[in-house]
Amino acid sequence: MGKRARRKPERLAGKLVQIRTALGLSQSEMLRRLEVEDQIDYTALSKYELGRNEPSLLILLQYARVAGVSTDVLIDDKLDLPAKLPVKPKQRM
Repeated sequence: MGKRARRKPERLAGKLVQIRTALGLSQSEMLRRLEVEDQIDYTALSKYELGRNEPSLLILLQYARVAGVSTDVLIDDKLDLPAKLPVKPKQRM
């Protein structure tokens, strides 16, 4: 393995914002929806959405599950999120 940085998806940050806004959630609410509030805080989520940091693979998997899409759709810059995400609002308890 070389010392060069790996290529990063250019559109990932925008896709993460698109998922959250499609659900009509704040960043704090998105953390709860992703079920990762014990792992990261909303500032980390903000950095993901601004493209400053990248989420871990496990966080990406949670995003994909919440949005009802494959992780490929999140990672691959050639793929777009569906116009209407197949998400179903979770029941609040």
